[in-house]
Amino acid sequence: MRFDIISIFPEYFTPLSASLLGKARDRGLLSFGVHDLRDWAYDRHRTVDDTPYGGGPGMVMRPEPWGQALDDVLTPQARLVVPTPSGRPFTQKVAGELADASHLVFACGRYEGIDSRVMAHYSSVVEVDELSIGDYVLAGGEVAVLVMIEAISRLVPGVLGNAESVSDDSFAPGRMERLVEGPVYTKPPAWRGLEVPAVLTSGHHGRIARWRRDEALRRTAERRPDLLAGLDRADLDKHDRRLLESLDLAEHPDPVAD
Repeated sequence: MRFDIISIFPEYFTPLSASLLGKARDRGLLSFGVHDLRDWAYDRHRTVDDTPYGGGPGMVMRPEPWGQALDDVLTPQARLVVPTPSGRPFTQKVAGELADASHLVFACGRYEGIDSRVMAHYSSVVEVDELSIGDYVLAGGEVAVLVMIEAISRLVPGVLGNAESVSDDSFAPGRMERLVEGPVYTKPPAWRGLEVPAVLTSGHHGRIARWRRDEALRRTAERRPDLLAGLDRADLDKHDRRLLESLDLAEHPDPVAD
C-alpha cells in the first residue's frame, strides 16, 4: 500500500520509519512518500498562504501550490484524504475502508485550512475524503495524518503479527463495532495487592469470552454511553440484554428497549 503526504513540515513524519510502520515498510507491505508543499510554490519566498476573502483572522493556503503538487502526486487509483475539523468523523470503519485502497494521498492543511476550491476541483478527478479525528482543533493536519496512517496500516493484511488482534479491538466490525475493549492483564497474577480476575486464569475459553464481552459492555456504558444507543439488537444475546438492563442507563438511550 502506498501513502503520499504533502505538508509544509515534512520533518513531522520521521515516526513513519519507527516501530510497526517501519517494519512493515522494510518488508515491502507499505511505502511512504513525504513531500514539501513549498517545492511547488511560485515565488522566491516559497509562499503558500494568503489572506482570506471576506476578511477575518488567520491565513488560507493558496490553491496554486496545492494544484501543482496534487497534479504531480495523485494517481488515477488514488484517494485524496484531507484532515479537517469540519470533516466527517474518522472511525475504525472508515479506517477499514481506506485500508482497501492501494494509494492514499494526504493533504496537510495549516492556518485556516486549504482553499476550498482545491477539494472541489479534485472531487471530479479522484475520490476525496475530508476527515476529522475529533471535536478539537490542531495547529495543522500532520498529527491527524499520523493517527490515520497508523490506524489504517494496522488493518492492511500482514502488517500485524497476529491478524486476529484486529477482531477484538475497540470498534472492530461485528460484535465490537459499537463497544470499547474491556480491561486487559498480564503477569504477574498479583501486583501491589491487585489480582488478575480468576476467570482469566481458569483456562475455560467460553467463560473468558463471556467475561470479556461483559466487561466491554460495562466499560462502554461507563465511558461511552453514546455508543450504546447505536447497538444493533441483533448483536445482543440474552446475557447482553440482562447485563445492560442491570446497569444504570437512566440518563442515556436504552439500546435494549423496543
